[in-house]
Amino acid sequence: MFFHVKQLQYHAKPERPDPVFARRLQEVLGGQWGEMSVMNAYLFQGWNCRGPQKYKDMILDIGTEEIAHVEMLATMIAQLVEGAPISTQERMASDNPAVGAVMGGMDPQDYIVAGMGAMPSDSNGNRWTAAYIVSSGNLLADFRFNVTAESQGRLQVCRLYEMTDDPGVRDMLGFLIARDRMHQNQWLAAIAELEQDGLDATPVPSVFPREREPEPFTYQFWNASEGTESQQGRWASGPSMDGQGEFQYVAQPQPQGEVPQLSIADPRLFGTAKNPLQEKLGGSGLVSKAAQAVEGIVRGDGGS
Repeated sequence: MFFHVKQLQYHAKPERPDPVFARRLQEVLGGQWGEMSVMNAYLFQGWNCRGPQKYKDMILDIGTEEIAHVEMLATMIAQLVEGAPISTQERMASDNPAVGAVMGGMDPQDYIVAGMGAMPSDSNGNRWTAAYIVSSGNLLADFRFNVTAESQGRLQVCRLYEMTDDPGVRDMLGFLIARDRMHQNQWLAAIAELEQDGLDATPVPSVFPREREPEPFTYQFWNASEGTESQQGRWASGPSMDGQGEFQYVAQPQPQGEVPQLSIADPRLFGTAKNPLQEKLGGSGLVSKAAQAVEGIVRGDGGS
């Protein structure tokens, strides 16, 4: 159960309208790495968590906080859009023809669809999709994804901070940047604790039977591009990160499989080549007769 408190988690009040920046701000609301994505990812991870209660409670704490971030961004976008005079729109178009070509940089759906409000979409107007979220049931896999999500989200908010000089907008963005620092540290701490608790470890999943992994490929780094500079990295020699093997650098990896050869296409699929094997055999033999029979079935005369 959730309760809504009327006060925002933090200030979200711009100094002046700016519909152009409102559109840009949509990215960290409804983009791939926006607050809607982390909010839904964390909530589903928490609801689906079958691990110790401390992990479930922590995930739902941050998931619930992310609802507040969505609310702050939606409120800020609505205020940036509202009250923007027509003269502001006309000035934007006249000052920069490229900007004017896309309606002064504004998203018309803010007006037409949302009635001067925020949209569940990114800065290009693409609607948010649940395909952006991860909730796998494996806490270590999910927490690693969460570090990436918080890293990408913080990066984008920092870039947006540099794209505005509005004190009110910068104040809110600074708060989100601070919280994203905490959240990155939080997920890294949770990863370390999972491994300390012996619940999971590298690689994910750690319980897959080792005998089913063909040797010696488990710890080989394959040099699959021009140059050998990659040999200098930690990943090319020394103990593996799971402590169960030694990294080995393979300078010239060789193909391990066979040359693929597909069977003759069914004539009913109307592929590129018509009975290539029949043509190769000169139209004789059992294969030829079989192909003719299939063609007859397609024609409906039984091959006669």
